[in-house]
Amino acid sequence: MKTFNLSLSCINDVKEFVGIVTKYDFDIDLTSGRYVVDAKSIMGIFSLDLSKPIIAEVHSDDCDKFAEDVKKFIID
Repeated sequence: MKTFNLSLSCINDVKEFVGIVTKYDFDIDLTSGRYVVDAKSIMGIFSLDLSKPIIAEVHSDDCDKFAEDVKKFIID
């Protein structure tokens, strides 16, 4: 499992992010505070506090291509 900090600050970011993650077979969870949602669920993502960084937990050991695809949303 690998984790990333993400910023999804607007509706278009969320739509683009979901479009990317749906291409992958492995599970990806997004965590904000005590809430955890499926990263492939646009409604789930909109239930999170998008004004704060979101933690993405990728349930795969081979997620280099995924990290490259979402690098514009990754924050340090």
